[in-house]
This record gives sequence, C-alpha cells and structure tokens, in this order.
Amino acid sequence: MINFILNDEQVSSKANQNERLLDVLRDEFHLTGAKCGCKEGECGACSVILDGKLVNSCMVAMGSIEGSMVMTIEGYSKTRRFQVLSEAYAAVSAVQCGFCIPGMMLASECILEENPSPSEEDIRRGISGNLCRCTGYNAIVEAVGTAAKEGKGLW
Repeated sequence: MINFILNDEQVSSKANQNERLLDVLRDEFHLTGAKCGCKEGECGACSVILDGKLVNSCMVAMGSIEGSMVMTIEGYSKTRRFQVLSEAYAAVSAVQCGFCIPGMMLASECILEENPSPSEEDIRRGISGNLCRCTGYNAIVEAVGTAAKEGKGLW
C-alpha cells in the first residue's frame, strides 16, 4: 500500500511502485481533472501540485509519493483561491476548449503562491510547461494578473 494525502484526505493506493500517478488518480480514485495529453511530461495537461510544486503526474511513479501531499483540480476547486482565479479566467474569456484548463489553473495557483504580484514575464514563465492550443496564452496571462489584483491577501 502507498499512503499519501490526496486533496487534504489521507488515502492508500494498491498501485504498484512503477504505476504513474496520473493513471492512479484517474483509474483508482476516479479524479479525471488531470488529463492524459501526452504521457511524456511535455504538455502539462496532467498537472497536479505535489508537495507544493507543480508536476506532470504522468511522470511521477507511485513509489515516490509515499507520505506526500497531492492536490488535484478537484481538491483545489473547493478553495477560495480557486473561486477568485476561475472568476478571473471567466472575466477575460481565458477558457476555450477547456482541455488544458485544470493544469493551467494549478500552474496559475503555483505562480501566485510563489509571487502574489507576478509580472507578465513571471506568469508566462510559470505557465510555460502547460500547452494550450486554443487561447494563444494572452487571455490566460491576463487572467492570472487579474486574479493577483482581485485576490490580494489570498496568496
């Protein structure tokens, strides 16, 4: 058994040590917010927050997360920070097809956690590991900047 904290809840998984966190989240825990985009760590669609850092869950072996804290978009969506960020995304139409958005939202959270007043360059650097085929990134950058202003004191 592999024990870890998933979305603020202690859980155990029967997964083998080499299984990918992405597959376990989707198949065992039925959390489908982390998308399977490439399984090569290139697109960021499977992003989760692992011990405070944004990671591609398709590249994380279950054997490496014993005792760790994993936050998926499902857990993050229950927070006040998510509400501020999602309202900012909606206000500037930063969502199109939606496939990248769970990973992009978690990347945005990590950007704002690290720097509550990020520059445009900071935001672009922070989302650079998350590919989006629809928006052209400008609206996403604007949304993170808006959330930083609207959410003063949250991050």
